[in-house]
Amino acid sequence: MNDAAQPLTDDETALSPWWIRTIVFVMVFGMAILIVITMLGYRKAPPVPAKVVDTQGQMLFTGDDIQAGQAVFLKYGLMNNGSIWGHGAYLGPDYSAEALHLIGVDTADTLARQQHGKPVAELDAGQQAAVNAQTAVDLKTNRYDPAADTLTLTPAEAEAWQQQIAHWTDYFKHPARNGGLKPDLISDPAELRQFTAFVNWAAWASVANRPGYDYSYTNNFPYDPLVGNTPIPGAFLWSALSLLVLLAGIAAVLLMFGKFDYLGWISRGHRLQPAIVPGQASPGQRALVKFFVVVALLFLFQTLVGGATAHYRADPGSFYGFQLENIFPSNLMRTWHLQSAVMWIATAYVAAALFLGRSLRSDEPRGMAIWAHLLFAAFVAVIAGSLLGEWAGMSNLLGDWWFWLGNQGWEYLELGRAWQYLLVIGLLVWFAVLYWVARPSKVANPAVRPIGRMFLLAALAIPVFYIPALFYGAHTNLTVVETWRFWIIHLWVEGFFEFFATTVVALTFYQIGVTGRNTALRVIYLNAILYFLGGLIGTGHHWYFIGHTQFNMSLSALFSALEVVPLTLLTLDAWDFVRTTKGEVDIDGTPRRVPHKWTFYFLMAVGFWNFVGAGMFGFLINLPIVSYYEVGTQLTPNHGHAALMGVFGMLAIALMVFVLRQTASDERWPGIEKYVKVAFWGTNVGLAMMIVMSLFPSGLLQILDVLEHGYWHARSMEYMSTPRSHLIEWLRLPGDLVFIIFGSIPLTIAAIKAWLGVRADVV
Repeated sequence: MNDAAQPLTDDETALSPWWIRTIVFVMVFGMAILIVITMLGYRKAPPVPAKVVDTQGQMLFTGDDIQAGQAVFLKYGLMNNGSIWGHGAYLGPDYSAEALHLIGVDTADTLARQQHGKPVAELDAGQQAAVNAQTAVDLKTNRYDPAADTLTLTPAEAEAWQQQIAHWTDYFKHPARNGGLKPDLISDPAELRQFTAFVNWAAWASVANRPGYDYSYTNNFPYDPLVGNTPIPGAFLWSALSLLVLLAGIAAVLLMFGKFDYLGWISRGHRLQPAIVPGQASPGQRALVKFFVVVALLFLFQTLVGGATAHYRADPGSFYGFQLENIFPSNLMRTWHLQSAVMWIATAYVAAALFLGRSLRSDEPRGMAIWAHLLFAAFVAVIAGSLLGEWAGMSNLLGDWWFWLGNQGWEYLELGRAWQYLLVIGLLVWFAVLYWVARPSKVANPAVRPIGRMFLLAALAIPVFYIPALFYGAHTNLTVVETWRFWIIHLWVEGFFEFFATTVVALTFYQIGVTGRNTALRVIYLNAILYFLGGLIGTGHHWYFIGHTQFNMSLSALFSALEVVPLTLLTLDAWDFVRTTKGEVDIDGTPRRVPHKWTFYFLMAVGFWNFVGAGMFGFLINLPIVSYYEVGTQLTPNHGHAALMGVFGMLAIALMVFVLRQTASDERWPGIEKYVKVAFWGTNVGLAMMIVMSLFPSGLLQILDVLEHGYWHARSMEYMSTPRSHLIEWLRLPGDLVFIIFGSIPLTIAAIKAWLGVRADVV
């Protein structure tokens, strides 16, 4: 008599091919639309006229002056002082908004003197209203002649242009009034004239009506009623419709969770049977621990320069009585703050990926440790060289080589072009080593190979989708640059890094025995579908006001709303994460508490900050009508800190803690763990204090000022100098101190102790 056939377990069955087919469809559709929007950005970008003249045909400045002024803006790191069209730093003004408002004020005053023989301030209410209306009409009229490639300014605008040079000359003289720049940062009259030409062109594009439309090239951004810049109707319409898309997306996914009970992270009822055991790392894996010493040191460095950058907002004139801007000006501090953040997070991901890749094999390929040493040297060289180059470039020590060896000047992508090429080469070599180590044919357990393939595909996307950072130069049209820049900032970081992070976490969970194979694959597939469905086209929510048309605004608003959907699902697995940290595993027949408690805690922090920082705060500022008033205010770094540090930073630390635990013996781990515990609470409490006590209330008050006085005013040093603003900026200090003292410092100690322990074990 034959025994009855035993039913297959979930992990023994193959998943539906429609998972992969859906991912492919979503990616092809999303990338096709994104490429179309990018191509339209080239065609619809505000023109850079060859000549700018007055009504008499007298030359005021040229297109070459505008492009040279953009290079001046970049060379001196001014995108890490102020912003253009809302994109950049928040220490100084939005240059385009301030220039536009000054042009409006000067134009109105010229008209008032012509029509009434006295300045605007001395007119009665009716006369002021008439003059202001005429000012808006004059500035909104587009006098660019594409056939002659010439822009003609009215007499009032031409006079305003001349006054702008003196204004910006004075701006760069005084650190206390420009957010902590080096005194007399730009003193060359030619460079000052070129810079003024650039910001005046940006102001013109902000107000002059796009041909055939009744709003400007930047969709009437920034908000400034004096010059006629008010929200376009589409900003209201697409904001309202995006709310419907959000609700529909959440409903659809919750329906899927209701129908299927296996879409979460944790395999319910699954017996924990880890494939890897702490303290049994291979030589190649132990060679990777030193990467995390660099990660921790960079993290500490980032927090210190971040605290200095925040201090410049509270007291730009001095650093506790010391003139810090003479040595380390605010634009350099912010550049280092952003670049070191990208570097330490990316380094953690690179090292953790190699560590996990090695864990898939039963043997170690000969030479893995040597490749780890070589990659380590390459990463240290690029990191140190690029940071020093940014200092030398901003200090004007590199001459014409500033763009290649110094700082390109573009926010988040400041490192010189030569360092960028080396970074791309390094990432490609890293992937080649990763594939050599973890290629499917060498994976010991055939069941894990499908996860391994997704892991390798996600890893390949990291070097491939960083390549658009090389598609522009210092003189490329600003709209085109901003388009490609956010291919990196959003598509690379928030898209493919997010996908890579999902596969890394899934692989980690599988290897430590928390998640079954098919459960892990479903999470990877579902997150890929949801992230790419909203995230690819949603990249364009950064492009609402940089020279793109309403076609971008409509699609980006609708699809970026879907980016929130996968983040809301994190709450469904929250308690499973807590419960898993208290579970037991069977190692060599002995029941033991899950050895990766703090890895799970940091992953829980990732989930929390993903929902709060990327979900709540991100969605708030992604709506076109909110973004119109908000972009470039403190609500942007409020979202940025909660999302970049809270999500990608906490994940990098989680992977770091995972590797430290795997390479530490049971005897050594308690001495390391006590610092990890302090770091967990220090980073999370400190980050929460920064947001609750300073960033979020500061952003709300700044938007209120935008509504009351215009965008230019809320971004001005006049607003920043008010007692209320100073108080809120000083309230940032407690959170910074907690984050540094109880977060980054203990984590650095933990990394160094783990590395020294590994070296001692080898000896």
